[in-house]
Amino acid sequence: MDVPRLYLISQSFSQPVVENIAEEVARQLKNIAIDQLIHRDQRVAITAGSRGIKNIAEILSVVVTEFKHLGARPFIVPAMGSHGGGTAEGQTEVLNSLGINEATVGAPVISDTEVVKLGRTEKGATVYMDKNAFYADAIFVINRVKPHTKFKASIESGLMKMIAIGLGKQKGCTELHSFGLYPELVHAARMALEKAPIIAGLGIVENASKQTAKITAVRKEKMEEADAELLVLAKDLMPALPAEHIDLLIVEEMGKNISGSGIDVNVIGRVTKPVPSEEKPQVDNIVALDLSDASHGNALGMGLADVITRRFADKIDFQATYANVIAAGSLGRGKMPVVRENDRAAINVILNSLPGKNEQDAKIVFIKNTMELTKLLVSQALLKELEAKPGIKVLTELTLEFDDKGNLTNKGWW
Repeated sequence: MDVPRLYLISQSFSQPVVENIAEEVARQLKNIAIDQLIHRDQRVAITAGSRGIKNIAEILSVVVTEFKHLGARPFIVPAMGSHGGGTAEGQTEVLNSLGINEATVGAPVISDTEVVKLGRTEKGATVYMDKNAFYADAIFVINRVKPHTKFKASIESGLMKMIAIGLGKQKGCTELHSFGLYPELVHAARMALEKAPIIAGLGIVENASKQTAKITAVRKEKMEEADAELLVLAKDLMPALPAEHIDLLIVEEMGKNISGSGIDVNVIGRVTKPVPSEEKPQVDNIVALDLSDASHGNALGMGLADVITRRFADKIDFQATYANVIAAGSLGRGKMPVVRENDRAAINVILNSLPGKNEQDAKIVFIKNTMELTKLLVSQALLKELEAKPGIKVLTELTLEFDDKGNLTNKGWW
């Protein structure tokens, strides 16, 4: 089967946006009376994770500036569990790739793999914390709040996870994943809130276009409650694929800067392979064309795809990938998919294996990544389903074009 003609469509979502990031961060810090929590000459650790959070460098810069105005000595602590290969240098490199360094945020990055043991949860999970953060005078936690890719609960990926997993470094990450992650991460975070000098935090929610939708500052005693409230909003604002059944999903790029699982399972409805029939949307086949440069070779989540390209495979850093896969207890997500030499070959593997399908009835969706879904390409079979759907607008019709090496030449529709 040849690649059928596709249609570029747009879909609209609820899109609240924080118009002035600096003003809102400063306002939120004032709301929690930050001047009562931070004092002159205190060393304050500020967390920074590995996700590609919109406006994160600006947010960190404003927080650093506000703390300096109070006479404090802030510094940035990489809080990303086992990411960056689980090494101090690797985690510093990850932050730098996100535009987070002393030149951009105004505070030094102090990266280390050494941890302090805080104790054990009732189930026996050891709770760890970054040494530099623990021995600071104060810790200020910053993270985006969003649905997790391995479990569903009232607390998922947010401030509590940043405390338990991010600040736990590779040891803490591996330990908590070995206990099934939830609810142990909440118990671990509660212990850290009690024993470590955490004073407050900043929760960030993004809309479907990856714009900052809400910023909320919260004191430590309200952190768990705020985390749960922000998660409800984050789920309401999440982007989604427009159809419930898709024969082939083509993903231009996946990566750790896009989702903890590389491809967001909350979008694709595929937590593992084979896919449970009750999962929605039902995506039968996934082709991932590339691994984002910002992933630094960490290809956790490639096991969710069925086919990848040689270009993708050549970027894989197996040491970094397996460090993350093992720490997360997600061995299946580190399995190698079928590798084909170019984009055309990767796509054709699936097109030629669709039972009883032809160019007219194959349901195909082509997206940039699982974080940016306001514009996407769909096949004619899906267009018929979607044209009458509220919020869907057909922009243009096009044909995928390939160069003599079999790779796409007409990308950039997004």
